[in-house]
Amino acid sequence: MTHPLLIVGHGTRDAAGVAGFTELVQRVAERADPRTPVRGGFIELSAPPLREAVTELVELGARDVDVVPLVLVAAGHAKGDIPAALAREQHRHPGLSYRYGRPLGPHPVLLELLDRRLAEVLAAGERAETTVVLVGRGSSDPDANAEHVKVARLLQEGRGLAGVEPAFISLAEPGVPAALERARRLGAQRIVVLPYFLFAGVLPSRTQEQAREWASGHPGLDVRCAGVIGPEPALADLVLERAQEARVGDIRMNCDTCLYRIAMPGFEHRVGAEQHPHDHPDDPSHTHTHTHA
Repeated sequence: MTHPLLIVGHGTRDAAGVAGFTELVQRVAERADPRTPVRGGFIELSAPPLREAVTELVELGARDVDVVPLVLVAAGHAKGDIPAALAREQHRHPGLSYRYGRPLGPHPVLLELLDRRLAEVLAAGERAETTVVLVGRGSSDPDANAEHVKVARLLQEGRGLAGVEPAFISLAEPGVPAALERARRLGAQRIVVLPYFLFAGVLPSRTQEQAREWASGHPGLDVRCAGVIGPEPALADLVLERAQEARVGDIRMNCDTCLYRIAMPGFEHRVGAEQHPHDHPDDPSHTHTHTHA
């Protein structure tokens, strides 16, 4: 065995989203060193729970594990929820240590995969008259929301698009309808709603629903919806890159604008806040406050 790898997802009630995660974990395992055991688990909502994945690695003899959080931005899940869940696993498995990788984005691989999703709904000659609305999850962490805006700008550079407008499906503004309206008022002749999500799920589906509802009220405007990133081979390679960084590189998170360290206006109460792991419906040691769906 060499360099055991744990991939940690948030979890979703959407079966297609779970299937996408599972497929990606399999792709990573296929592309990793044959001596590297690879497991994946969720911190909430869906099976397998993180506890199960860690237990499997420990039973194989793992004591020092590389961990990659399968998230796009460094928000609450990457900064607090996943590290707290890993600390709980260390308590369950004395002697277990881990090296924690950074979130996946922003990265040129992700921008290329987003561009592929655009190409699936756009002809090459349509780009100059197309505005993209890039929709992210949204967060109560201003640093994460700012990072999404950065991705939108990076996507706009050099790809021949009329523009890229950032939007959020939850927790932050502008929402999808507001971003669509802004694009319209700025003169967009065609709009592609592009979800910045790894896999299918409740929030990507909600994004499409809101886009289609807005489009129904603007029948003269060409509005199209692109797909999620998906378990692409290039995404699997990016996971392995983040794992390699965790082993040998400097993977410190950006702390200059972290709401847990810096007193930002309106978020002063978050500085130094204690972090707690989620309860998982498939972990019998947890006190559950919701049902598994």
